[in-house]
Amino acid sequence: MRPNYKRIYHDMLRLEYPEKLQDPKVRELLEKLNTSEDVLKFNEKLFKQSKENQKLRTYDKKTMLKLLQYQKKHGYSTSYMSRKYKISRTTLAKWKVMFEEELDDTIKNAGK
Repeated sequence: MRPNYKRIYHDMLRLEYPEKLQDPKVRELLEKLNTSEDVLKFNEKLFKQSKENQKLRTYDKKTMLKLLQYQKKHGYSTSYMSRKYKISRTTLAKWKVMFEEELDDTIKNAGK
């Protein structure tokens, strides 16, 4: 027995994202859900925005330093910061290496 993708997605949208059900394009795509491939394409189109935002997100130097200072001040782990701000742990580690001296200087100057 195959899952009823139309019903599953309709119920999910009705409960979690009722505004998306108002979109005629979404309703049209919902009616065409028959295969697993259709479901994958539908899911990608429906939730594409959040994936792309992460790939295209950029930070300026000031913001990077601010996040690193916040982490150090509160003693948060890299994993916590990664989850909270949706930044990879690798990226945070690179920032720490890039701005290690500058970060230490700003913290020393803040204590004076």
